[in-house]
Amino acid sequence: MSANPFLVAASLVLLAGGAGAEPKYDLLLRGGHVIDPRSGTSAIRDVAIARGRIAAVAPRVDPAEAFKTVDVTGLYVTPGLVDIHTHVFTGTGEKGSYAGDNSVYPDGFTLRVGVTTVADAGGAGWRNFEDFKERVIARSKTRVLAFLNIVGHGMRGAAYEQVLADMDAGPTAEMALRHKGLIVGIKTAHFEGPEWAPVERAVEAGTRAGIPVMVDFGQSRPERPVAELVTKKLRSGDIYTHVYSGLRGEQDASGRVNPGLLEGRKRGVIFDVGHGGGSFAWRIAAPAVKEGFLPDSISTDLHIGSMNAGMKDILNVMSKFLALGLPLDEVVARATSNPAREIKHEELGHLSVGAAADVAVLRLEKGSFGFVDSFGARLLGKERLSCELTLRDGKVVYDLNGITRPDWDSLPRDYRSTGDPRWDGIGR
Repeated sequence: MSANPFLVAASLVLLAGGAGAEPKYDLLLRGGHVIDPRSGTSAIRDVAIARGRIAAVAPRVDPAEAFKTVDVTGLYVTPGLVDIHTHVFTGTGEKGSYAGDNSVYPDGFTLRVGVTTVADAGGAGWRNFEDFKERVIARSKTRVLAFLNIVGHGMRGAAYEQVLADMDAGPTAEMALRHKGLIVGIKTAHFEGPEWAPVERAVEAGTRAGIPVMVDFGQSRPERPVAELVTKKLRSGDIYTHVYSGLRGEQDASGRVNPGLLEGRKRGVIFDVGHGGGSFAWRIAAPAVKEGFLPDSISTDLHIGSMNAGMKDILNVMSKFLALGLPLDEVVARATSNPAREIKHEELGHLSVGAAADVAVLRLEKGSFGFVDSFGARLLGKERLSCELTLRDGKVVYDLNGITRPDWDSLPRDYRSTGDPRWDGIGR
């Protein structure tokens, strides 16, 4: 007996979009103020997510089309934050080392402040990068990238970092090319000697691998002034971090920005905050910002010292620039799309349809707040950012106030789980 063609057609309609069909979206963030610097969006928008990707950004998305809807009215929805100066190569047990005890596991300090991507800034060199990859990168929910140290042994203290013979562009570039995309740059840091060799070899490795160099210029030396570094030694797209430290001549005798930095910016050198435990001073940052010398990217230099001192976390550093007068949209750009572009990962740091659904939902608190620099000086501000919700690849990985969760007394007596793998990544 043949099937009734009308019943078959009706069944297909139901399967395609009728009452029994699966929702179009896994998660809908409804009613938040979206700041997406890449697209220039700064407005109330709904953001829909499906299969780990941004599926729609629109003035209104029908909640009936989403499996889970979260009301984020009054909050800011931004791309997941991208912190390009962190220290997360830990677990080796090495004392006093940024390839050891001075660093932190990323997931404990990133997701809770809206950071979904970090770059470790030189903890590993070519000799120990594979260990870092297995020990931390492969085991983290946070997306972990790396600047490879020009020192083969990495950032393991003066006994290693002052050894010019271990700064070899060849194997450094080879390792970077072997892990293209994962290794996003070359790092030189902490060098105390008068030679230019660490910078020159880092640039050589970066040129061979087609990636930028990040410079922590170490001890200030008259033989290698910062102006020469940024006007002659670095290439367009290379990164000078710790720009507001005041430790290496970033400010001239008159209190203005070193003219060499202005010339370096014209040449395309990138200037990054890299706050850290000893590299951000109000006496440098406040007049520089007033002069118009803004950072290209906002980063933390996260490690066990900075996180418990003036730096604290990336939202605290971002809030410092709000206190210095930058608009919120510009601050967000310097923690999302700008750093993503600097490390040549422009698939990150934006909320375009099709992009990975890395999202931060932030609250802008109003009040009186004190922001401390690396040297114990305070600046008062009236606004402070905090994180309500973080998504990584479309999954909730941090939820401060449970805005994605039902009230306990609305659930069955023997409830065990309130999430769904389509949108819930907490504890998974």
